[in-house]
Amino acid sequence: QVQLVESGGGLVQAGGSLRLSCAASGRTFSRYVMGWFRQAPGKDREFVATAARIGGITFYADSVKGRFTISRDNAKNTVYLQMTSLKPEDTAVYYCAASQQPGLVRDMRDYDYWGQGTQVTVSS
Repeated sequence: QVQLVESGGGLVQAGGSLRLSCAASGRTFSRYVMGWFRQAPGKDREFVATAARIGGITFYADSVKGRFTISRDNAKNTVYLQMTSLKPEDTAVYYCAASQQPGLVRDMRDYDYWGQGTQVTVSS
Protein backbone atom coordinates (compact mmCIF):
# COMPACT_ATOMS: atom_id res chain seq x y z
CA GLN A 1 0.00 0.00 0.00
CA VAL A 2 1.31 3.45 -0.93
CA GLN A 3 -0.13 6.77 0.13
CA LEU A 4 0.65 9.81 -1.99
CA VAL A 5 0.35 13.44 -0.94
CA GLU A 6 0.83 16.27 -3.44
CA SER A 7 1.80 19.82 -2.59
CA GLY A 8 3.06 22.95 -4.28
CA GLY A 9 0.06 23.99 -6.32
CA GLY A 10 -1.19 27.55 -6.46
CA LEU A 11 -1.94 30.57 -8.58
CA VAL A 12 0.71 31.82 -10.98
CA GLN A 13 0.80 34.21 -13.91
CA ALA A 14 1.36 32.97 -17.44
CA GLY A 15 5.07 32.49 -18.07
CA GLY A 16 5.74 31.69 -14.44
CA SER A 17 6.94 28.54 -12.73
CA LEU A 18 5.81 26.14 -10.04
CA ARG A 19 7.26 23.00 -8.55
CA LEU A 20 4.91 20.27 -7.42
CA SER A 21 5.98 17.64 -4.94
CA CYS A 22 4.48 14.26 -4.18
CA ALA A 23 5.53 12.51 -1.00
CA ALA A 24 4.99 8.76 -0.76
CA SER A 25 4.61 6.65 2.33
CA GLY A 26 6.29 3.30 2.79
CA ARG A 27 9.76 1.94 2.11
CA THR A 28 9.17 0.56 -1.38
CA PHE A 29 8.98 3.83 -3.31
CA SER A 30 11.80 2.84 -5.67
CA ARG A 31 9.77 -0.17 -6.85
CA TYR A 32 7.12 2.07 -8.43
CA VAL A 33 7.02 3.92 -11.68
CA MET A 34 5.74 7.39 -10.87
CA GLY A 35 3.56 9.62 -12.99
CA TRP A 36 1.86 12.97 -13.05
CA PHE A 37 -1.58 13.50 -14.54
CA ARG A 38 -3.88 16.49 -14.69
CA GLN A 39 -7.58 17.16 -15.05
CA ALA A 40 -9.01 20.45 -16.20
CA PRO A 41 -12.65 21.38 -15.52
CA GLY A 42 -14.97 19.52 -17.84
CA LYS A 43 -12.16 17.44 -19.33
CA ASP A 44 -10.84 13.95 -18.88
CA ARG A 45 -7.77 13.27 -16.79
CA GLU A 46 -4.70 13.28 -19.01
CA PHE A 47 -1.14 12.05 -18.83
CA VAL A 48 1.58 14.63 -18.17
CA ALA A 49 4.84 12.84 -17.36
CA THR A 50 6.29 9.61 -16.04
CA ALA A 51 9.59 8.58 -14.47
CA ALA A 52 11.06 5.10 -14.37
CA ARG A 53 12.06 3.47 -11.09
CA ILE A 54 15.74 4.32 -11.47
CA GLY A 55 18.11 5.71 -14.04
CA GLY A 56 16.42 9.04 -14.62
CA ILE A 57 14.43 7.80 -17.60
CA THR A 58 11.40 9.98 -18.27
CA PHE A 59 8.64 10.55 -20.82
CA TYR A 60 6.37 13.53 -21.39
CA ALA A 61 3.16 14.47 -23.07
CA ASP A 62 3.79 16.59 -26.15
CA SER A 63 1.88 19.48 -24.59
CA VAL A 64 4.42 19.87 -21.79
CA LYS A 65 7.63 18.63 -23.39
CA GLY A 66 10.42 21.17 -22.97
CA ARG A 67 8.52 23.06 -20.25
CA PHE A 68 7.97 20.48 -17.52
CA THR A 69 10.51 18.21 -15.83
CA ILE A 70 9.69 15.18 -13.74
CA SER A 71 12.27 13.94 -11.27
CA ARG A 72 12.36 11.66 -8.28
CA ASP A 73 14.42 11.28 -5.16
CA ASN A 74 14.12 7.69 -4.01
CA ALA A 75 15.95 8.46 -0.78
CA LYS A 76 13.24 10.98 0.11
CA ASN A 77 10.31 8.98 -1.32
CA THR A 78 9.37 12.02 -3.37
CA VAL A 79 8.61 12.78 -6.99
CA TYR A 80 8.62 16.31 -8.37
CA LEU A 81 7.17 18.14 -11.32
CA GLN A 82 9.00 21.33 -12.20
CA MET A 83 6.75 23.44 -14.41
CA THR A 84 8.07 26.43 -16.33
CA SER A 85 6.69 28.74 -19.00
CA LEU A 86 3.23 28.03 -17.68
CA LYS A 87 0.22 28.74 -19.86
CA PRO A 88 -3.44 29.28 -18.95
CA GLU A 89 -4.22 25.93 -20.58
CA ASP A 90 -2.04 24.25 -17.93
CA THR A 91 -4.71 25.11 -15.36
CA ALA A 92 -5.90 21.86 -13.80
CA VAL A 93 -5.83 19.67 -10.75
CA TYR A 94 -2.54 17.79 -10.85
CA TYR A 95 -2.32 14.25 -9.52
CA CYS A 96 0.66 12.04 -8.86
CA ALA A 97 0.32 8.29 -9.17
CA ALA A 98 2.33 5.12 -8.59
CA SER A 99 2.42 2.09 -10.86
CA GLN A 100 3.75 -1.43 -10.36
CA GLN A 101 4.09 -1.90 -14.11
CA PRO A 102 7.58 -2.03 -15.61
CA GLY A 103 9.14 0.63 -17.79
CA LEU A 104 7.44 3.97 -18.43
CA VAL A 105 3.70 4.09 -17.86
CA ARG A 106 1.41 6.53 -19.66
CA ASP A 107 -1.98 4.88 -19.28
CA MET A 108 -3.80 5.94 -16.14
CA ARG A 109 -5.43 2.50 -15.98
CA ASP A 110 -2.00 1.03 -15.19
CA TYR A 111 -1.55 3.13 -12.07
CA ASP A 112 -2.38 1.55 -8.74
CA TYR A 113 -2.23 4.45 -6.28
CA TRP A 114 -3.26 8.09 -6.57
CA GLY A 115 -2.85 11.23 -4.56
CA GLN A 116 -5.68 13.62 -3.77
CA GLY A 117 -4.51 16.24 -6.25
CA THR A 118 -3.28 19.82 -6.05
CA GLN A 119 -4.78 22.77 -7.92
CA VAL A 120 -2.66 24.74 -10.37
CA THR A 121 -4.18 27.90 -11.79
CA VAL A 122 -2.40 29.94 -14.44
CA SER A 123 -3.76 33.42 -15.07
CA SER A 124 -3.38 35.21 -18.37
